Amino acid sequence: MYTVRKLMGFVITLFIISVLIFFAFELIPGDPAVQRLGTDATEESLTQLREEMGLNRPILIRYGSWFMGVFAGNLGDSFTFQVPVAQLLTDRMPITITLMIMSFVMILILSIPISLLCARWKGSMFDSIVLACNQITMSIPAFFVGMIFTFFFGLVLRWFVPGGYVSFQTNVPAFLLYLILPSLAIALPRAAMTSKILRNSLIDELSKDYVRTALSRGSGLTRVLIHHVFKNGMLPIITFLGLTLADIVTNSIIIERVFGIPGLGTLFLQSIATRDYPVVKAVIFFLGVFILLLNLAADIIYTRLDKRIEV
Repeated sequence: MYTVRKLMGFVITLFIISVLIFFAFELIPGDPAVQRLGTDATEESLTQLREEMGLNRPILIRYGSWFMGVFAGNLGDSFTFQVPVAQLLTDRMPITITLMIMSFVMILILSIPISLLCARWKGSMFDSIVLACNQITMSIPAFFVGMIFTFFFGLVLRWFVPGGYVSFQTNVPAFLLYLILPSLAIALPRAAMTSKILRNSLIDELSKDYVRTALSRGSGLTRVLIHHVFKNGMLPIITFLGLTLADIVTNSIIIERVFGIPGLGTLFLQSIATRDYPVVKAVIFFLGVFILLLNLAADIIYTRLDKRIEV
């Protein structure tokens, strides 16, 4: 029943997002026909284009057509690029998804070992240094980390060419190498926060009776920490990781712009600047769907790890 309720909530939230996105852009002043043809267009050509774009139909009919078109893959044409919006999303979505996956993997790679070591040696010099570094790293926005990386590794050390993006169609290893620094820029602030929360959760678990029982039977603290405490200590983190994934999505938009990556984020910012509303609506909708799916997956995983949630 818990999973069914979550699925129903997903559908309802998706519907609400679609309504907010569509009607928000409908309320923005401006005529899409004029934006597409320019202010010098004749009234006859504007009237014809409005007819072709369906702007003369009732707003609820337009919403229904747009909503059904989203699931049919018919998102209209871009005002700026003069190509189907679906084609733009298809070309750029693999880039952004790869960036997000690499960022999430880096968060796990950085936060899990650090939190385990801090919990194992709580109160040590290492623990104190890590806590201080975490506090500093958490306060630095991802885009500023990206700017520092671009200046230091790109302009000073010349490890990469800023803006020298290589597409995955051309060279997959070079594509992945170029995404390492942008992914790390996104991951560092969130990894610092994740490791701090996970450390506290592990330390709390270490004070429980089952740990003392395991230690009294001769098991080493490191073994108990890895094989028993870690699983239970991860439970409060699952929901937080869902929020982390949402944070990765939003930060990817800005980081792509900083590093010159032609993903959905760059397309989104370009489309806002040119008032290309079909593209903007499509990008917002699909990013919203992606965030909802990630949070739904996190909730389902949480119930599988802790059966008490369904009860």
